[in-house]
Amino acid sequence: MDFNERIEHLFQEYGRQRSSLTEMQQKMRDISVSATSPRREVTVTVGQSGVLTDVTFPTGAYKRLTPTELTALILQTYAEAKESALQRAAELLAPMLPDGMDAQALVRGTAGAETFLPPEPRMATSVREFLGIERAGR
Repeated sequence: MDFNERIEHLFQEYGRQRSSLTEMQQKMRDISVSATSPRREVTVTVGQSGVLTDVTFPTGAYKRLTPTELTALILQTYAEAKESALQRAAELLAPMLPDGMDAQALVRGTAGAETFLPPEPRMATSVREFLGIERAGR
């Protein structure tokens, strides 16, 4: 492959990655997860990052609960919905991340500095090959 073909290939790859990223971003914005308490007292819906978007009471069962019990039940149901939303976000994000990057830690905000600034800079294999750079540890 000559220089121009390699450059063209890199631009095509960039276009594919950009398109995939745009699609993934839309899917992330569209995340909506609901959880319903076991006895159907409350249903909680959350968005992408676990942001609360709705609370409904599908039956009159909530009326039998004290305010303290209802609060605890709403918070528990919210936690379940949020966990599901974060898992879904990590599933969508994982294929877009470089090897070794933890999607779960990233969406939960628990990823350390080493996630963003690894000891060795990340770059595409094709760029490494083009530049004649070997990966450390090989």
